[in-house]
Amino acid sequence: MAAELEQIEIFIRARYPVIYVLSHEETRVIEKIKSIFNNDRRIFVWSFVKGFRLLENLDKPDISTQDPMAALRFISKSEEKALFVLCDFYHFLERNDPEIVRMLRELNMELKRTQKNIIIISPKLALPSDLDKEISVVEFPLPSKKEIEEVFNKLLIGIRNQPKLDLNITAEAKEQIVKALQGLTREEIENVLLKSLVETRTFSIPVIIKEKEQLIKKTGILEYFSPKVGMEHVGGLSNLKEWILKRRNAFKDKAREFGIPYPKGILLLGVQGCGKSLCCKVIGRLWNFPLLRLDMGAVFQGIVGSSENNMRRAIALAESISPCVLWVDEIEKGFSGIQSSNFSDAGTTARVFGTFLTWMQEKTAPVFIVATSNDISALPPELLRKGRFDEIFFVDLPDDIERREIFRIHLKMRNRNPENYNIDTLVKKSSAFSGAEIEESIISALYDAFDDSLKHVAKDLEQHHLEDNLAKTVPLAITMSEKINKMREWAATRARPASRKVSRTSSEDIQIELKE
Repeated sequence: MAAELEQIEIFIRARYPVIYVLSHEETRVIEKIKSIFNNDRRIFVWSFVKGFRLLENLDKPDISTQDPMAALRFISKSEEKALFVLCDFYHFLERNDPEIVRMLRELNMELKRTQKNIIIISPKLALPSDLDKEISVVEFPLPSKKEIEEVFNKLLIGIRNQPKLDLNITAEAKEQIVKALQGLTREEIENVLLKSLVETRTFSIPVIIKEKEQLIKKTGILEYFSPKVGMEHVGGLSNLKEWILKRRNAFKDKAREFGIPYPKGILLLGVQGCGKSLCCKVIGRLWNFPLLRLDMGAVFQGIVGSSENNMRRAIALAESISPCVLWVDEIEKGFSGIQSSNFSDAGTTARVFGTFLTWMQEKTAPVFIVATSNDISALPPELLRKGRFDEIFFVDLPDDIERREIFRIHLKMRNRNPENYNIDTLVKKSSAFSGAEIEESIISALYDAFDDSLKHVAKDLEQHHLEDNLAKTVPLAITMSEKINKMREWAATRARPASRKVSRTSSEDIQIELKE
């Protein structure tokens, strides 16, 4: 029995009068309650449309109890040993109707002396402050791995004689499908499996992930990404690439049997434009996991008190979608001002940060966090403590070998053959350039080449177009040399280099090379 279901049973047998169950799955919750109490108590189910009905005879509604106050009076007058399940009641609690709130408080005292319990099923928490101490809240979990397997096996039995379907599913493929289905309700699982059969004639993980994408879009706090970039689009960063590749199978059941825990996540520190965000996308695609970006701006918007709730919702959704990659971009901006939070925003930032930190430390769901940061000095020390992340990588400016690789990647991406250009010269002229600056110089060169082609001055992108645009660019390493050198000094003893050879060129050397 799930811990949450066991908790509901304990509350009922301990005569807790009112229990608030958080779940989108009314039918599934009622079925679970029925499996425990069907032979022990009568179960009444209420909805705003049909009033009360006995669970064993749902075809006979009592319309006289449609009104919420009438429903509560019905419970009060009933002399049966029973459970009263209220399905639409949270709408009336949201309105904070004083009559309903008062009646529930009266019932709370009254039912303690009886064998009657009220169970409110709601997809969201909508408790007036007057009832905070009166009602016990239980969050009902989405279907477990075992339950998903049962739904999957039941569907397989039902369609096994269909001739045009590809139902030859290996044990490993089944494991991946079941994991992909985690985070969906039972109805959503059944629907998406049938949808996959109609569209692909088999069970397709991309179809399942697409369904999850729809769930994420509805929140407004998490953003779903479908990365189109792979490891071949990342220049350099050999240490980081190797680390990512070694953990691509760490989420499988075999890894648990081997004694390996789920990887927690990584923090990517370093210079802007050197591939940190790109690596987040690569991880999602390489591991075939949904990639979710946490929008810290959306977390902190809204009415007072909603920020903490928004963070909890984002965490709950990420866990329900797991296994997944949660991308927190420029994490220092989201949690800046923590030290002054009590004075500037009544402690909201500190509380949200505390919720996030605790979850990072204690989470058991396979949610892999990839956080990026451009400013080490703005990071709270608590974030860097051991146990938050598996590893902290420092992403520095690319060296000569890495810049050569970056030039080749971006030229190929724009349908140009790197062999037609003097890459060695481009590498020499791009000293202290970041990967993003190299990419932008190539794009600018393409604009110049296109304009020249219209004037019949050139037929295609030529070497001088690339060199001219490199000469025009002042890299960030020059404008922010002091900050970058300070960052390197910090990372030398506190972080693992993302590249095998990290450039240690001083800001003075960079300036001399560019002048020449």
